[in-house]
Amino acid sequence: MEEYIEKMKELLVEYAPKVLVALAILIIGLFAITIIVKTSRNLMRKRGVDTTLQKFLGDLISWALKLLLFITVIAKLGIETASFAAIIAAAGLAVGLALQGSLGNFAGGVLIMIFKPFKIGDLVEAQGEIGVVKEIEIFTTKLTGLSNKEIIIPNGILSNGNIVNYSTEGTRRVDLVIGVSYDADIKQTKDVLMNILTSHPKVLEEPAPAVTVLELADSSVNFAVRPWCNTADYWDVYFEVTEAAKLELDKAGIEIPYPHRVNINKSE
Repeated sequence: MEEYIEKMKELLVEYAPKVLVALAILIIGLFAITIIVKTSRNLMRKRGVDTTLQKFLGDLISWALKLLLFITVIAKLGIETASFAAIIAAAGLAVGLALQGSLGNFAGGVLIMIFKPFKIGDLVEAQGEIGVVKEIEIFTTKLTGLSNKEIIIPNGILSNGNIVNYSTEGTRRVDLVIGVSYDADIKQTKDVLMNILTSHPKVLEEPAPAVTVLELADSSVNFAVRPWCNTADYWDVYFEVTEAAKLELDKAGIEIPYPHRVNINKSE
């Protein structure tokens, strides 16, 4: 028992300074990494680097410095870094095979940074979701949906799929289809619908709005109503023009067809 206690004392005397130094390096290192990352982001902001790239590069610098700090702490504890590097390489291969999806997401994030199909603040449609880009991280991209829900999409499938960016051009065309009765006068209907578009404050003059006969359907003459607006005004124009079309067509006595149910009472 005494021999065991003596052995423990020797180990404590031998390794305690190393542990304390390693702990000090870890604490100071984490604090320094925080300062470095914050400073690098401030420098990028002052130099006008894209907001999307600021976040991505900041995360990348943070991860790289933390890995370097970890190796330094391990070396200070007396563990051979050469053998440790071999272990890391072997473990990295195993982890890499197990986390192919995560590596694909990382590669996808790099591709998004290089080709920039969108940036923070853009309204995009991807993987069946529509939302405003909130954050582009190393592995995922976060969108804020139209109903204010958070949507997280892995960068791998995002970079390999179709992406529709509604913010690139700054304007959008609103595609509406309004059907009227076959008894309605086509010219009068076009005039009523066009007047709605030209009098709406958020409908742009250029490109000019258009109202044309789209098709002769089974029970209605369908008109293609095509106003243009700024991207931010899309839904306002969509809903307000739809409502105004019903109100103004009713005022003009132009019928919008709808299914009628006829009750037939049979008497014997």
